[in-house]
Amino acid sequence: MPEGGSVVVTRNEDENRWEARLDGELAGFAAYHLTDALIVFTHTEVDPAFEGRGIGGALARHALDEVRAEGTRKVMPLCPFIKAWIGRHPDYIPLVYGAVPQRSGD
Repeated sequence: MPEGGSVVVTRNEDENRWEARLDGELAGFAAYHLTDALIVFTHTEVDPAFEGRGIGGALARHALDEVRAEGTRKVMPLCPFIKAWIGRHPDYIPLVYGAVPQRSGD
C-alpha cells in the first residue's frame, strides 16, 4: 500500500483523547484522564490498517508537546506505548510525574 498524506493530530476533549487522522480517516488515538495536577495516559491504539506509518509516534509527540506547552500538568504514562516512547525520547522525561530532574553540566 503506498504511503500518502500526512498525519493530523487533534485533541478531542469530549472523548478525552488525542486523535490521529490520515487523509481524514481516524487512524489511532491516545486516551487520557485529567486530574488537577496530572494527565494520565491510559491507552494508545492504532488501527491495524495504519500500523507502520508513524501514527503512534505522531500521537505521542503531539500530545506531549501540547502538555509541555500548556505547562500546567505532569504526565503519568500508564499506557505502555507512551511510557516506552518517552523512554526513547529523553527530552520528554521532565514532563513525567516523579521524574528525577536531569542534571545540567554545572
